[in-house]
Amino acid sequence: MLDTLPHLRPGDFPPLSRRRALTLQVNFGRLCNQQCRHCHVAAGPNRTEIMDRPTLELVMTTLERLVFQTLDLTGGAPELNPGFRDLVRHARDLGLRVLDRCNLTVLAEPGQEDLADFLAAQGCALIASLPCYLADNVDAQRGQGVFEASLAGLRRLNALGYGVPDSGLLLDLVYNPQGPELPPPQATLEEDYRRILLSDYGIRFNRLLTLANLPIGRFGSALLSTGEFHGYLDRLRAAHRVENLTAVMCRELISVDWQGWLYDCDFNQQLGLPLAAHAGRAHLRDLPDLLLDGAPIAVADHCYGCTAGQGSSCGGALTGTT
Repeated sequence: MLDTLPHLRPGDFPPLSRRRALTLQVNFGRLCNQQCRHCHVAAGPNRTEIMDRPTLELVMTTLERLVFQTLDLTGGAPELNPGFRDLVRHARDLGLRVLDRCNLTVLAEPGQEDLADFLAAQGCALIASLPCYLADNVDAQRGQGVFEASLAGLRRLNALGYGVPDSGLLLDLVYNPQGPELPPPQATLEEDYRRILLSDYGIRFNRLLTLANLPIGRFGSALLSTGEFHGYLDRLRAAHRVENLTAVMCRELISVDWQGWLYDCDFNQQLGLPLAAHAGRAHLRDLPDLLLDGAPIAVADHCYGCTAGQGSSCGGALTGTT
């Protein structure tokens, strides 16, 4: 896979600084039951990078010692980590909101037959990948048969109350473009998703989150190999909106990798750009002593993927218009 970082630094993305950290985002590693073309983590079934028990217990201790509002779990497929459920229970016992970034097909993996029931019982909010409402587009990006498997997962979640009004079980779907273009307006696309998924498949959800593909990982490498990388980066830069800088998630989030190292966001994590608030690499064990409020955030030109157009982050669009 081609390295995109040399093409992103030095860059001209404007400086950013932190506010109080409200979210601890934990990346369990690169093990996943899918191997998607756009994956910035380059995850897959044969990856061996996975958080061990001592690091997971350090995450638990950190949640006890520091004041966070949200635990955001990602990967790879975070649910494949043997300690996933222990961490979810621990966070919920502490009163934290738990987000699980679920690829839907993991719900049918061997040994995960009761996963949907567990997530519902714990009241986890789900952010589920479904990059299109058309089977061919989903399968082209995520693998043959993924669309039908995803629908089966969504039906299972709906049966438990996910996506059903007033159930308290939140189910958000994630769209990302097939290629090097910006996502369409989130509100407009959400209407299409809602109408087609309900009429054609009987599926309900709460919100659609539109994410731009960042020029890193597998997607960035593919752009380099086809000569489209710099054109796409220019497109992101040209669509930059200053007002999106106030809403990007990195300002209130700390990202933790599978070994416990800290980053300003999951994208920086995959590029190897360490937390800017610390001289050298910072580890989870250092976190209680770090002074983060007002500290700088490590940026490079991939950050234009979060501020272009309506804006894009792990929470979807940042503004209501393009």
